[in-house]
Amino acid sequence: MIKRLVAVVVSFVFTAGIAQAAVSDGVVKIGVLNDQSGTYADLAGPGSVIAARMALEDFNAAKKGLKVEILVADHQNKPDVGSSIVRQWYDVEKVDVVVDVPTSSVALAVSEISRQKGKALIVSTGATSDLTGKACSPNTIHWTYDTWALANGTGSAIVKTGGDTWFFLTADYAFGHALERDTEAAVIKAGGKTVGKVRHPFPSADFSSFLLQAQSSKAKIIGLANAGADTTNAIKQGAEFGIVKGGQKFAGLLVFLTDVHSLGLETAQGLILTSGFYWDLNDQTRAWSNRFYAKHKRMPTMVQAGVYSSVIHYLKAVSALKSDDGAQVIAKMKDIPIDDQLFGKGRVREDGRGIHDMYLLEVKKPSESKGEWDLMKVRATIPAEEAFRPLKDGGCSLVK
Repeated sequence: MIKRLVAVVVSFVFTAGIAQAAVSDGVVKIGVLNDQSGTYADLAGPGSVIAARMALEDFNAAKKGLKVEILVADHQNKPDVGSSIVRQWYDVEKVDVVVDVPTSSVALAVSEISRQKGKALIVSTGATSDLTGKACSPNTIHWTYDTWALANGTGSAIVKTGGDTWFFLTADYAFGHALERDTEAAVIKAGGKTVGKVRHPFPSADFSSFLLQAQSSKAKIIGLANAGADTTNAIKQGAEFGIVKGGQKFAGLLVFLTDVHSLGLETAQGLILTSGFYWDLNDQTRAWSNRFYAKHKRMPTMVQAGVYSSVIHYLKAVSALKSDDGAQVIAKMKDIPIDDQLFGKGRVREDGRGIHDMYLLEVKKPSESKGEWDLMKVRATIPAEEAFRPLKDGGCSLVK
């Protein structure tokens, strides 16, 4: 039997405004599907549920005539577990939209099921750019970031500052493969080259043999095409091998605020990364993040902010349509411009890619930090239209 964590977290009372018959079963059901206790629990997990709840509160769903319920499940980072949960949600519990979904292999599987079932999927944490490329779907939106944006933000910037030889240490599943592929292409385009690569099991606790291969390659940059605990473990164990002291540098190709917090500034200082959100960008992001902190006792990651933003946008579309039909709502989300306090102005393209500014961040030195979560500074803003793969290059069948 598949172990599942499923709970109705919040429900608003239905009021007049949208005819009950226009919304299936009279209730808009949102399923937050993620890793609640494993490798990706810190960066998404319970924090994403809190973000979704905040979106419902701020949208004022009840006053707009919407009864909304949020369900939560732990997919254990396994495509078969995630697929089983989503089929149950769609067929039995009448869930209308699934959000968050870390682990690219799970996101790809859920995207196909959502297409088959006519439901909506909004991915905030799963990273593979294939979701808006060869595996694009009229029922799926990719919201916060993707492997192409990470590769072209971090990879290109590092090559331009002299890091022109790379060794890739890659998580051996869809996300790692896509991140390695997209970063290697960006490195070569910028004038660098790859001198070696190795793939590690996902998740992994012991990186010693992989790090020794990276060390012996003499590459200037060791690109970590992994995330969460895999990234922090590799960097911590790399310090034990004296990799950075020996002159090589790590490039964290997907690094979250929680990873930097876990590593500490002494270990992580100087690390360059690309992100779609940082809590300390401006007055609006600080205000929202402080509200989130009061509930979670941690500042939000970009994907938790992405869950909030995407749920707000989804509810705007449902309210405008007076329907929760999956394909219709996704189409409406593409029609409505993105404009919120966390991601600013943007749009959803026809391939399902959410377009907004991205940021090249650098981890601060301990002497620069003024508090526990004052961890990074902005090196550059990457404009929305430059931050993501050009529409013509993705190979999405929805692009005419």
